[in-house]
Amino acid sequence: MAESQKLLLRVYIAPDIAHKMTLSTRPSTVEELITVIKEKFRPRLDFDFNLQYEDPDFGGQLCFLTDISELPEKAVLKVHRSETDAGSASTSDTEILPYAPERLQSWPDVFPVPQFSYDVEHSLNGGNMAYQNSGKFLKLTKGQKHDILENMAKAMHSFKAYPSDKEVAKAAEALISKHPCLTEPGSQCGWYGWKTSLKFKMGNFRTKLSRSGCEEVAVNSGKRSKNNPESESPHSNIKRARRAEVNYLPNFPKGESAESLEQQRLQIVEEVSKTERSLGLIERLMQSTFALRRKQIVVDNPSQAVKEFLEKWPALRLESQIAAEFHRITNISLKNKFYAELDNHTPRLIAVYRQKAARTGKAAEALRSICSAYDLTDHYDINNRRTVALRALPVYFREDDSVFFKMWNVGFYTSQLNFNVNYLIMLMKFSNAFQTEELDEPDIADSAVALVSMVNGESSSIVQFDPAGIAIVLEGDIVLRDISRLADAFLLMFGLIYALHLNYPKELTHTFNFIQKVLLGLDDSKPLTPRLLSLKNELLIKE
Repeated sequence: MAESQKLLLRVYIAPDIAHKMTLSTRPSTVEELITVIKEKFRPRLDFDFNLQYEDPDFGGQLCFLTDISELPEKAVLKVHRSETDAGSASTSDTEILPYAPERLQSWPDVFPVPQFSYDVEHSLNGGNMAYQNSGKFLKLTKGQKHDILENMAKAMHSFKAYPSDKEVAKAAEALISKHPCLTEPGSQCGWYGWKTSLKFKMGNFRTKLSRSGCEEVAVNSGKRSKNNPESESPHSNIKRARRAEVNYLPNFPKGESAESLEQQRLQIVEEVSKTERSLGLIERLMQSTFALRRKQIVVDNPSQAVKEFLEKWPALRLESQIAAEFHRITNISLKNKFYAELDNHTPRLIAVYRQKAARTGKAAEALRSICSAYDLTDHYDINNRRTVALRALPVYFREDDSVFFKMWNVGFYTSQLNFNVNYLIMLMKFSNAFQTEELDEPDIADSAVALVSMVNGESSSIVQFDPAGIAIVLEGDIVLRDISRLADAFLLMFGLIYALHLNYPKELTHTFNFIQKVLLGLDDSKPLTPRLLSLKNELLIKE
């Protein structure tokens, strides 16, 4: 959105106190908007706070504002006092929600070098001028270097507790770019020594955080050392974000314990079981118990069966909460990002599929079959385009998708007996009377991850543009059903994999990494495989 865009805001500075606010230009960052609101309503807002806005994509439900471009031109904002604010425990007119994300952003493309102490900044300014005029390097004192490394470590941790070697290198490079007087004359790149120092400083910083009770790093303490010679290696089984999760293992909200959060969990179970659920209450309780869920699934019992976990957390069977949980973990709007990027790449994807379909081989033959089926549909229907783009993806990557895509012919019962698909599934689950050949029920008992398309009648096509419904299967259990479109099923499946901390299906590693890294932009710092890189290059070619 353009920065010159006018903003019309209704700002709730307290639960029952709202003010109208008009901005002639859109602030460039969320932090800038917070500063403007602070100045406007001082002294009422003389404390640290975050902002929530009513997201039109989720029916006006509250979401934390992490990207200024997500804010509509006409919006309702609510002030949320930060948990780190010293006065957050005191009585206030401001609504205090139980949980706020610890991190708001993944690792940036350009690392933002923080502000150092006054004396260090003064020395750096003088050093940069001297370097520009005469090429002279600045020699730091031990205290000055410590201040730089300490502040850099804090800035790095604000994005990631365990940055990769590549990410630390980016931070070191950014430091030298902003302060060229710190360039190392003996290093080929000019920052290699800084990179090494930052890696050691991050290790020391994590140790201090672990001792202070930071769950994200404390979970990896107690490894082999002089005092624990029999423990496992300190470099094995490290629990850390591996798929660009921003909030991987947060601490419990301030003032909450495992016992108090367990009571809220029971309240969620009760609310979900009601005929008329309060989705707003479920959202607030799921938000406040997020840290408990992550601890249970990452630390306490990572091998727990999906069915058992979903019995404890039934709200994760709701589509709205799958998207919300994904947002809590990654700070990315799953639906918006997924569909925006998929629709952007679909025309080029279909063109690439057709090019490969013109060749010889099994993959080309399967792609020809998919493209032929697509040619018989309405090309102006966006759902048809999305379906062919996703269904042909594993075929293009030459992956075995037979264990992932399954077909279920329910035509005999849905047409002749007028059974609803959901009712049919229930009968199949609880009665042996329907184990018939006509039903041709797929074998899902051993399916770790699968999408089951229910069709009315026999079908020889490997792609279904108008199924009776699609079900998501995890560990042999139908988790979600009656999904109308393949794109929706893929989206929800991906959200569940993040929410339940599951591995990608081995047979479709390329497909799911494509969704993660290309469609959703979740960079895990690992290089793209040759197949993924080749397809990404094809998509970025301008014709």
